[in-house]
Amino acid sequence: MDEKLILDGQKVANDVKEGLKPRIAVLKEDGIIPSLATILVGDDPSSATYVRMKGNACERLGIHSQRIHLPKETTTDELLQTIHELNNDPTVHGILLQHPVPSHIDERAAFEAIALEKDVDGVTSWGYGQTALGFGLYPSCTPAAIVRIMKYYNIEAEGKHAVVVGRSPILGKPVSALLLNMNATVTTCHSRTVNLPEIVKQADIVVAAVGKPEFIKGNWLKEGAVVLDAGYNPGNVGDVEYESCYQKSSAITPVPGGVGPVTISMLLKHTVDAAEKLLEAK
Repeated sequence: MDEKLILDGQKVANDVKEGLKPRIAVLKEDGIIPSLATILVGDDPSSATYVRMKGNACERLGIHSQRIHLPKETTTDELLQTIHELNNDPTVHGILLQHPVPSHIDERAAFEAIALEKDVDGVTSWGYGQTALGFGLYPSCTPAAIVRIMKYYNIEAEGKHAVVVGRSPILGKPVSALLLNMNATVTTCHSRTVNLPEIVKQADIVVAAVGKPEFIKGNWLKEGAVVLDAGYNPGNVGDVEYESCYQKSSAITPVPGGVGPVTISMLLKHTVDAAEKLLEAK
């Protein structure tokens, strides 16, 4: 591996999208236009931006984007009804419910309502379980992006000690499972981990998924560690202190331009995968 390798997520994302173009063309020849439905509940400006970015990425690639914007007063039952309608729509191949939803909605119930074959964002417990066991079709997109970056840059996981800082159900836990399936030895840390800097210092691979700006410092790292920063915080900063971590690492993802673009490209890939599954079933 080159010294001080900056892991360019845009380059990886472009590689993923180039690979999708001929697959989308074949689907269209068979009369299938891959289609992603995104659901936004409420008016959170960051969520609206993310949904717009995902929709625009779909359309640039020739994937149909159906955007559903529900008012913040929407009830859990009303949201579930919308999801059920999309589950039953044969023209929709993927469903994405933008997180977070307003606090009065049972978000987990809404996630669980998404049909497994349309769970392209990897949010159902069924999909997570299959991912953990090694045969899930659609892992959560950010963990999938981290694995894709590692594979693109030939970063080996086997035999390495990976430390994941964060345990969310759509990032920390699934990326730990994916790395374990790649024969890494995985330590999953969180807000109640004692002596966190000492544990991080043991890592060959560090995944930052804690949701706190510049939380992980360079002096926590072992010399030559690979740093994959899945955080995105106000001020365009990640979960690692970039400058100090850059000095100690052998490879690091920037923020922005690291994991984020690849996450969106994996969502597009999963949508195309789901459309191809439908074609195979015909």
